[in-house]
Order: sequence, then C-alpha cells, then structure tokens
Amino acid sequence: MTTHEREITSSVDLCLPDGRLNPDAVGWTRTPLHRANLRGWGRTKRWEYWGVTTPTHVVGIVASSIDYAGVHGLYVLDRATGEETVTDVVVPLARGVLMPGRSGVGRVGARAKDLAIVIEQRPESTRIRAASRDVSLDLTVPLPPGHESLGVVVPWSDRLFQYTVKDVARPVHGALTVRGTRHDVSADDSFAVLDHGRGRWPYAMTWNWAAGSGHGRGIQLGGGWTDGTGATENALLVDGRIHKIGATLDWTYDRADWLAPWHVSGDGVEAVFTPFHERVARTELLVVGSETHQCFGTWSGHARTDEGAWVDLDGLVGWAEEARQRW
Repeated sequence: MTTHEREITSSVDLCLPDGRLNPDAVGWTRTPLHRANLRGWGRTKRWEYWGVTTPTHVVGIVASSIDYAGVHGLYVLDRATGEETVTDVVVPLARGVLMPGRSGVGRVGARAKDLAIVIEQRPESTRIRAASRDVSLDLTVPLPPGHESLGVVVPWSDRLFQYTVKDVARPVHGALTVRGTRHDVSADDSFAVLDHGRGRWPYAMTWNWAAGSGHGRGIQLGGGWTDGTGATENALLVDGRIHKIGATLDWTYDRADWLAPWHVSGDGVEAVFTPFHERVARTELLVVGSETHQCFGTWSGHARTDEGAWVDLDGLVGWAEEARQRW
C-alpha cells in the first residue's frame, strides 16, 4: 500500500450533532460516502466545480456558497487562439444556491442575472447545463461501471475541516456553444474532472491543485492546504481504480514564469507539468479576496500503483494551480 491513511468503506456523517468534526469521518474513500451535515454560519464553504478538457477547448463551471455570498463562474478557453470567455458573478448571501449534502446525488443550482448553472446528479451520470450571454453548454458525464473517485477529509481541527471529492478522467459528451458557434464534445477525446467541496475553513489559506486525464489513466495531486494534517489528496487512477498516495509531495514552479514547467515529486510520484496557457483570476472585496493562477497543459513522468508498478503520465491533459484565499 502507498498510504498510511485510513480507508472508509461505509456511509458516515461528516459532523457530530454539535457541528464539530466527526472523528469517524476522517480518512479517505473510493466512492462518495460522507454526508455533509454542516452546521454554523460564516466559515462554511460548499462548492461544485467541473473542469472539462476537449481537443479544442477547456471549460470550467463552478457553483458555490461561502455563506455570505454565492460565487459562480463559467469559463471557456479556445485552445487554438488562446481567447478566454469568462463570466463571474457574486450573489449576496448565496441566494438561490442549491447544494446537496452528498456528492453524486441530487441537484446543484446557481442563478444570477448573467449566469445560470444546473447540475443534475444521478447514479449513472451527471448532466451539466450552463448559460451566460456568450456561452451555453449541455454536457453529460457518464459514470463508467467500477469507476472510483478520491474522497478525503482534511482535519485542521475539530471546528475547521474540509471534505473533498476529486473525480478525474471521466468521459464527457454533449455540446458547447460560444458566441453562436457550436462545438461538439465527444467522449472519445474529452474528459471531465469534479471538485466537490464541503467544509468549514480558516480565514486565509493557500493551496495547490493539479489534475490530469486520459484514456485509462488519471492523476490527482494537491498540496499546501493539507500539510501537517496527516491527510493528502494525492492519487493515481488506473483503469478506473484509485491508488491512494499518502506522501506529502514537493511542488516546484516559478512564480515569475507560470508557464515554465511545474515539477511535483515525492514517494510514489515523479511528475512534470508543461503549461500551454495561464488563467489568472483575482477578486478583492475589502476583507475578502482571492488570487488564482491556473495553468492548463500536459503531463509527463510517472506515478506508482499500490502494487509498486510505475505508470506513465505522458500525454495526460489537465491543469495545475496555486490559489490564495482570504475568505
């Protein structure tokens, strides 16, 4: 095995009745088993993010509630031209946001003047619909039989903690329309990645997140925010099966040149990420704000399975990011 962390194999509440972290919820899963019965206001964060890569485009859809606001977005990158089409909205007090308590079940919804997002989650697939002034999409993300996802609870304390599901290398098909031009999305060469989050966060946090997807392989890597907690969000996906990587990994990249190669290494991982585009997102709202550098690109290198076999990551497409939050 490549991790010291406890694997959870049955359903569990994330919180105790008083809202503190349930000790039985700390660990990792291969399928969503946590019920996010969160209590309290102000530090609670809930979100659904889907990232989609196709041969021609990169798409990001996010619906979120951070208690005092709903922060939603629809992002499209044209890989050939480098043109970005971005719609970001902030809704006071997260009015109208729907966030189910369990990943993969129920309806996610967010609506504002210039953006609407509806995500219907069913056992066999997830349907994602979103529309802004310039973009509309209708995508279906099937769940292949036996496909596993990585669920992790990160415990900063019994009052501050995060439950995340990272689901990589999901096939996706449907249609994307940008400024009146329709682009077909084929499951033969397009992939979707889910970031499902439910938790109660410190005011300030910096994290790294990276993902890569391809046929029969996927990689999920994280860092910074899990340091010192005993948990990691690192895993290799091979033929639908998760191989959990428990090591804390070293991230090396150049903040003066975000498009230079990124290196992520440690026990079980020797990976290089080569970007082809950088997305910069900044928000400043007095005492809260964020800055994210999200680079899209391709992976090379290799990662190790539970059995000790090295699997190459060459050609996987995805992203690597640094995010700094005050919220």
